[in-house]
Amino acid sequence: MEKSVFKDLKLSKEIQKAITDMGFEEATPIQAQSIPHMLEGKDVIGQAQTGTGKTAAFGIATLERINPKNLAVQAVILCPTRELAIQVSEELKKLSKYKKSVEILPVYGGQPIDRQIRALKKGVQIIIGTPGRVMDHMERRTLRLDNVKIIILDEADEMLDMGFREDIEIIMKKIPKERQTILFSATMSKAILDLTKKYQTRPQMIKLAHKEMTVPKVEQFYYEVKSQAKPEVLSRLIDINDLKLSLVFCNTKRRVDELVDNLKSRGYLADGLHGDLQQRQRDIVMSKFRKKEIEILVATDVAARGIDVGDIEAVFNYDIPPDDEYYVHRIGRTARAGKAGRAFNFVTGREVYRIRQIQQFTKARIIPQKVPSVSDIEEIKTALVLEKVKGIVDAGHLGEYSNMVEKLTQEDYTSLEIASALLKMVMGEGDKEESITKKDYGNKFGSIT
Repeated sequence: MEKSVFKDLKLSKEIQKAITDMGFEEATPIQAQSIPHMLEGKDVIGQAQTGTGKTAAFGIATLERINPKNLAVQAVILCPTRELAIQVSEELKKLSKYKKSVEILPVYGGQPIDRQIRALKKGVQIIIGTPGRVMDHMERRTLRLDNVKIIILDEADEMLDMGFREDIEIIMKKIPKERQTILFSATMSKAILDLTKKYQTRPQMIKLAHKEMTVPKVEQFYYEVKSQAKPEVLSRLIDINDLKLSLVFCNTKRRVDELVDNLKSRGYLADGLHGDLQQRQRDIVMSKFRKKEIEILVATDVAARGIDVGDIEAVFNYDIPPDDEYYVHRIGRTARAGKAGRAFNFVTGREVYRIRQIQQFTKARIIPQKVPSVSDIEEIKTALVLEKVKGIVDAGHLGEYSNMVEKLTQEDYTSLEIASALLKMVMGEGDKEESITKKDYGNKFGSIT
């Protein structure tokens, strides 16, 4: 995969800071290849599917070319569905976090048009919408396009399949001819090529080979988890599966450091790898992981390159990666040398749609699971204690203790009652949500809110 670091793309400090907050360390192939051309104002045709990072690619380039002092609409992004328009809008709002004077507005059917009209009157520089609703605003004269300098057709093939060609052409004719036209499509049909010939000038062709990748021996699961509950869920899954060696992926360096501190406070042998560590520090951490002196390694994608440890039992996507191929490379760290492996994915809110995209890409099933409850943990704790009891009985050497139990049986207690009472003492008599220390069994468990 061709990649570059975002800091090499000559972006503004505001965008760089937002990218860091969002957890992007490297540009995906489509971003690395298309952003420089778009920043220069060139027309671009990008052949790329969902899940390649194309939204951030055209979003970054668009935000960098907006004049914040001009309150007129300067960029229009057309999407085939309201769901995609919302998704693109959310991504651009994250990217524009530190560009305080840039206003972004999604316009789509199903939302009261009066609310959109009020926002347009206040001043908006970037419109993200479906062709039908954009046309509606044009007809009402609530949307003027004479200051637009960038038009982006996202998932153009989908828009044509849905019958939006006429709407697109009407919108394009209302935009000044001195403009930048960017088109992204998963396929390059004759209809798409006709559109590019008609409305683009010497476009740069960016074609991303989106090859199928599969990891057949990895069992894949996902859990819907609130962000603040992720450390607790991670702890439960590690313990309930009795994992001895795990690799946890985060999207940001800050997240790696925070999670490592959290895991250490819970009694785990954990350490982290990310781009801020010097090579010597990375070597020390990796050496400890290979020797199993660390049971949980938390890493970013960049730092995890070259990790080849054969006994990794499970990979956790603590954060869902921004690129489908990253996902495949991550979970491929387990199931080495013919062994089976497991991948656990934590999704928050709308990220569940990314699971669907990843499933389409990998042609593999990612099975939804419920977060293990406190009672699930109690059952496992009980099973472990009983196994330990069996081991002690099988080993023998119980003479002294047998004499003690025999004395109690003479006081009219049955052996079953005595054994049950002793087991209750071992298991603890408190609230079922009482903490269970890692020393005794595993991690501390509490309710997840």
